[in-house]
Formats: sequence, C-alpha cells, structure tokens
Amino acid sequence: AQYTMDSAFDNLDAEGFLQIWQHFDADGKVLINVVFCLPLISLATMMLPEEENFLLLFRKETPLDNSVEFMRIWRNYDADSSGYISAIELKGFLQDLFLQHKKTISPNKLEKYTDTMMKIFDKNKDGRLELNDLARILALKENFLLKFDMDACSQEDRKRDFEKIFAHYDVSKTGALEGPEVDGFVKDMMELVTPTITGADLDKFRKVLLGHCDLNGDGKIQKNELALCLGLKYTS
Repeated sequence: AQYTMDSAFDNLDAEGFLQIWQHFDADGKVLINVVFCLPLISLATMMLPEEENFLLLFRKETPLDNSVEFMRIWRNYDADSSGYISAIELKGFLQDLFLQHKKTISPNKLEKYTDTMMKIFDKNKDGRLELNDLARILALKENFLLKFDMDACSQEDRKRDFEKIFAHYDVSKTGALEGPEVDGFVKDMMELVTPTITGADLDKFRKVLLGHCDLNGDGKIQKNELALCLGLKYTS
C-alpha cells in the first residue's frame, strides 16, 4: 500500500497534533518553520479530522481586528479580575465557543481540549494565560496605533490622526471611551512601548490614564479629554 501524507494523519487527535506541534515549534514561535510559515490553525485544518478540529472554531469569518472587542472578551472570561485566564476560565471560554457554534461537547472532551490549549499557549507553564497568549489564540491583528506616526510634524496631521484613532476605539459611537474601549486603547498604547504586557500592567496603566485624562470623574474618557491628554487643542 502506498504511504501518503493523508494516511499518516488518519488517527491523529488533538493531543497527537500537540506533540507534532511542539516538536517543530521548539523555539516558541507561532510559525512551524521558515519554509512553510504555517500558523497553528492552518496546520490543524490540514491535519486533524473534523471531530477533533476544535481549533477551527477560532477562525472567525471576520478577523479580530480591534483591541476593544479583544478586551471585551478578556474582561468577560477573566471572571475574578486576576489579570490572567486560569484553566477553569479557559474551559468556560471554550464551552461558550462550542455553544456559539451550536456544537455539543462532553465534559471529558472539554477537559481534554482545555488541557491541550493550555499546553500549546501557556509558554511559561505557570497554568495561566496572559493577555498576549489570548491574543495569539484569537489571532488579534496588528496594533492599530502602529499605522500612525506619533511624532507627526504638523498640528493638522496630528488632528487628522487623532480623529481616526478616536473613531477606531469609540466602538459604541458615544463620543467617549468607556469600559473595554478604554482597555483597548490602553493595551495598544502600552504595547507601542512594551510588546508584552500582563493584565496587571494594563490595569495599573488604565488607572493612571483615567486619573490623568478623566477630568470630570465619570469613569469615561471624553473626546476632548483625550485630546487634551495628547497635547491637542480639540474643538467639537
């Protein structure tokens, strides 16, 4: 019988896939190697049978391209506000994901999938998923603020950029950043300076930013308040 690539993976399950992944991904990068440059989810699609391919549920019809939505998910599943996602919280996240896709899953399978996800993404093996771990799971797109020259020469350039930036984070279109909108802005701002931040880092900086910018003390950052913080004269 001819040996084919397909036959090699006939009986592969999520745990077997994990072993292959870890063998090739020894340096901790999301790419399998420089030749194929295949991300985790693409490999899972190719190699795992449909019933084992729970990783496919993370492939959205529209990519997660806004840190506001990402932070909404983070706050929802970091239920105890510890600044990280525990295995129990990850299990809740996976369970909701299966429900959202109208798929049933046994408690044993859910436990197994949670364990597999922790092994793949918990790089420092501390039993916790940090902000950047969840960003990798959800394939969060590039930091929106990287599109802008923060040292833009003219006041007009800076004002134009400010309008685009505020509109991006003001998802609710209320004219003020609140809740996960503040979180998303804080996350992207911090990551311009420090690529890897923790949930605790984000919470500290969020408090500092609100203390500095939230002039009327309503827990939100109004458009004019943010402009003032960034050294811009804003007139509505």
